[in-house]
Amino acid sequence: MHSNHNEQKQHRDRPSRAARRPSTAVAQAAVAACIAGVGIGVAHAQSSVTLYGLIDTSITYANNQRTGGAGSPGSSDWTMTSGNLSASRWGLRGSEDLGGGTAAVFTLENGFSSTTGALSQKGVDMFGRQAWVGLQSNTAGTLTLGRQYDLILNFVTPLGASGSGWGGNLAMHPYDNDDSIQNIRINNSVKYVSPTWRGLTFGAMYGFSNTPGQFGNNAAWSAGLSYANGPIKLGAGYLKINRDSNLANAAGAVSTTDGSATVTGGSEQIWALAGRYAFGPHSVGVAWSHSTTDDVTGVYQGGNISTLKGNTLVFDNFSVDGRYFVTSALSLAAAYTYTMARFDSSTGQTRPKWNQVVAQADYAFTKRSDVYLEGIYQSVSGGNGNPVFNASVYTLTPSSNSNQVVVSLGLRHRF
Repeated sequence: MHSNHNEQKQHRDRPSRAARRPSTAVAQAAVAACIAGVGIGVAHAQSSVTLYGLIDTSITYANNQRTGGAGSPGSSDWTMTSGNLSASRWGLRGSEDLGGGTAAVFTLENGFSSTTGALSQKGVDMFGRQAWVGLQSNTAGTLTLGRQYDLILNFVTPLGASGSGWGGNLAMHPYDNDDSIQNIRINNSVKYVSPTWRGLTFGAMYGFSNTPGQFGNNAAWSAGLSYANGPIKLGAGYLKINRDSNLANAAGAVSTTDGSATVTGGSEQIWALAGRYAFGPHSVGVAWSHSTTDDVTGVYQGGNISTLKGNTLVFDNFSVDGRYFVTSALSLAAAYTYTMARFDSSTGQTRPKWNQVVAQADYAFTKRSDVYLEGIYQSVSGGNGNPVFNASVYTLTPSSNSNQVVVSLGLRHRF
C-alpha cells in the first residue's frame, strides 16, 4: 500500500504531457533564437575562425649515428620520428570583414612532437611557430605584427625541394644555414606583403630587438620578391640578422632560446633565389642560396646547436630537383644539392663540401592523407677532422664520419 501510495503521489506530481509542451516549446524557441542570433552576428560581421593542423609520423632508419662524444664509433638505428616532411602542428586562423575590401586577420600556430606530445621550439613557446595579427586589404596588401616567418619563406622556399617543398625537412641544407626548412621565426616583427600585380608580389619586414639600450642588437630585416606567369614561378629573398656576439640578446628578433637561430654568433645575412617550371602536374626547380655569419659560435645539428667558434662561416648552396606524377595520386621525386663552405678561425681555414641526394615516393590516399618513402644520402669532404663537419640529416643523430644514409617511411594527415 505504501508503494502504491508513492506511485500515485509521483503520478500526481508529474505534469501531463500536454502541460509540459509549452515549457519545451519555450526552451526550443530560446535555443533557436540564440542560434539565429549567432548566425546573424556572423553574417553581419563576416567573421570566421578555422582550426587546422598537420600530423606527420614516420619510422626512420639512419646509419653511422654517433653513439658518444666526438670520435666515437657509429651505429645503425631505427627510430620513430615526428615531422620528417612537415613539422607537426595545430593552429587557429581567423578573419573579420571590416568592409571596403579590408579584413582583420590573425594566426596562432603551435608546434608539437607527434611521437611524444612535447612542445616544439624547445618547449618554451605555446605558439612557437606563428603568432601574429594584422590587416588585409584587397588593394593595399597585408600588414601583420608579431612572431612571423621572413620573406625567404614566403617567396623562395616553396619553389625548392626542402622545407615547404616536396622533400620537406629531411631535405634540409647543412645546418639549415639558408633558412631552407622554416626554422627561423622573427619575433617582434612588422611585415608587409603587397597585392599581386601582373604576377609580381613583393614584401618587406623588420623585427625589433625589444631590449632597452640595444635597439640594433638582434634586430632583423627581410625583403622578398616573387613572379608567377603560367608555368613559371620565380622568387628572391634576403634576410639580415644584426647581432653582437659579445652582447647577448636571447629574446630579440631571432631567439636563441627556442631554436629559431640555426647559426649563432654575430651578424648574419642570407640571400636566396629559386625558380620552378611546371608542365602539367610535373615540375622541375633550381635554387641558389648564400649565407654568411660573422663571429660564429655554433650551428644547428642534430636538433641542437653544436659549438663551432670562428671568425666567419660562409655557405653557398646549389640545388636542382624534379617531381613526376605517375598517376594523380602517386608521385616520384629526386633532388641533388651541392654545398660549399668556408670557415675561418684562429687556427686557419677549412673548406668543407657537401653532396646530398634525396629521393621520394609519395602516395596520396586523399587530399588530406598521404604516405611517403624518402631516402637521403649525404657525403662531406674537406672537414679537416672537425666532427661538426661530419654528415648530419635534419634532427637525427649526426654521423660519426663523413657519410650518412637515412630512409624514412611516414604517414601524414592534414586537418
